[in-house]
Amino acid sequence: MNQEIILSKDTMIVSETNEKGIIIYANDDFCKIASYTKDEVIGQPHNILRHEDMPKAAFKDLWEHAKNNKVWKGIVKNKTKHGDYYWVNACVYSVIKKDLQTRYISVRIKPTKEEIENAISLYKTLD
Repeated sequence: MNQEIILSKDTMIVSETNEKGIIIYANDDFCKIASYTKDEVIGQPHNILRHEDMPKAAFKDLWEHAKNNKVWKGIVKNKTKHGDYYWVNACVYSVIKKDLQTRYISVRIKPTKEEIENAISLYKTLD
């Protein structure tokens, strides 16, 4: 517990949430890294992945961007089902589906060590 999970360079974590932040899609990499099955994660709020080290201001900024149809990019520390953690380089954007419902897509890849170090320094100044 509380061990770092290092993403491989080939890992691409993808999820889709509805307007309320409820997960409606998660790819296999999402489930593998976060240690959830699809049945466990679909219907859950996306913040089940939120690590307590992440400042609330980062997620406030993310949602402000997404709700205003702007792309948000940032380095995020997430937690797994078992309490371990992993860093991601995240890109979040909104899409409008055929049914006119807004959805939020999050694509996450492995960050560099420098990106993680910069994020840690920045997050210490927030909240």
